[in-house]
Amino acid sequence: MDDGVASLSARGLRDALRSGELSARDAVAHFLEAISSQNPHLGAFVTVTAESALAEAATADEAHAAARRAGNLETLPPLHGVPTAFKDLVDVKGVPTTHGSATVEARAAQHDGPVVALLRRAGAISLGKTQVPEFGLTAYSENRIAPPSRNPHGHALSSGGSSGGSAAAVAAGMLPFAPGSDGGGSIRIPAAACGIVGLKPGRGLVALPQGTGDAARLVVSGPLARTAEDAAVLLDALVGPPNRSGGHPGEAEAHGRHAASYADAVVRDPGRLRIGVTLASPWDQRYRIQPEPEVLAALDVAAARLEAQGHHVGEADVRYDNRYPDAFTAAWTAGVGLLRLASHSEPLLTPITRAFRRRAQQRTPAKLAESLHFLRRFERDTIAQYSRWDVMLMPALAQTPRPVGWFSGPEWQTTADDDYARQCEFAPWSSMVNVCGLPAVSVPVAWTDLGLPLAVQIIGPTGSEARLLQLARILEAPQPHRAAQASEIRA
Repeated sequence: MDDGVASLSARGLRDALRSGELSARDAVAHFLEAISSQNPHLGAFVTVTAESALAEAATADEAHAAARRAGNLETLPPLHGVPTAFKDLVDVKGVPTTHGSATVEARAAQHDGPVVALLRRAGAISLGKTQVPEFGLTAYSENRIAPPSRNPHGHALSSGGSSGGSAAAVAAGMLPFAPGSDGGGSIRIPAAACGIVGLKPGRGLVALPQGTGDAARLVVSGPLARTAEDAAVLLDALVGPPNRSGGHPGEAEAHGRHAASYADAVVRDPGRLRIGVTLASPWDQRYRIQPEPEVLAALDVAAARLEAQGHHVGEADVRYDNRYPDAFTAAWTAGVGLLRLASHSEPLLTPITRAFRRRAQQRTPAKLAESLHFLRRFERDTIAQYSRWDVMLMPALAQTPRPVGWFSGPEWQTTADDDYARQCEFAPWSSMVNVCGLPAVSVPVAWTDLGLPLAVQIIGPTGSEARLLQLARILEAPQPHRAAQASEIRA
């Protein structure tokens, strides 16, 4: 069975582990072997915890044997024995947390972080920690403590960020799926760059504590997976048991939770929808937002595919307040200003972190409060504009994956503002979704002639995660079909 693990979806792997067709030890051994083979080229993992993972797998197999003897496999947790890994921004007990920074003394964590504890209770087994940018600040996963995370579809290219290591690991088959976190696009950007599905849930759906540095309530946790069905399986574990009250799904969605499991819901028809297509970005007045021709062609492919399914697709007129860039940047960088670092370690920060930390510390509390107040108004106005449509459709990225080192460039030639501008021009349609607290999914819809993914983003109203996954399932074009999709774009 181990030879067939690579061909299993995450959902299939979960089912094989639950039935006993596959042992947890065999599953863990398979993915550890994949990591050993591929990680030296990709830099997706910072730390691999092979010994503890195999020990957890042995315990899982013992629990499975006991449940089988009792004739009650239903007592096993939902992700029994399924391997995964965690960003090196969260604590895994007994494993150092670096936060991607040379300023941090990487001591072994004393406790599991909330998302780690949540997935452990669900039966998942951690294989290690994945690469991130310093303190999760940028849209590329490069730092000063370990090799950069590279793209499985082109090793000279970035895998995106901040969940870049996790996305690369999933895309390369080193993991069946992985949780990511998203405060300005950090799930959707690397998912798009690596050609997998990345779902940012709506604010509050995954009930995890907010960080003290996230006054704008931007950050949420969500799944990275190769397919929409696999993302639904992980989302179920992150959210917890479904609502069994028997209420109508529409009523449950209005309160931010689908009435059935997402794994059940994802295979259903989303119904006929009004889908608004837009290229408008809140960064338009600040930077040069110029989608590449292949990006626009992929958007057309997605729109045509949805129209063929009976949906009404039309051009949406969306306008954003041009004060957004300054307000978002103030909120996004506030956290790095609060970091407690020894003064002698400040020079070890990357240039962009150092620059934004200094600006955050110089910003007055009144100025930050003003920015937060503006973002709440921006949220209300944007949601009102989006509400004219059932969902919004746009590119996930304006450009194909960029080379490693492209954003930061040589330090003597590139300023922090240059770096930030390149990120905003690369991913101009992500951060406003976090400000609005809405769910959104990035899904690959086509592949270039060079085998690079082209993805779109779909944004829905509060509680529409199931619908977004249903649409992603319609649109997704996995890598094996990239030649056919490239011809679709050329046509």
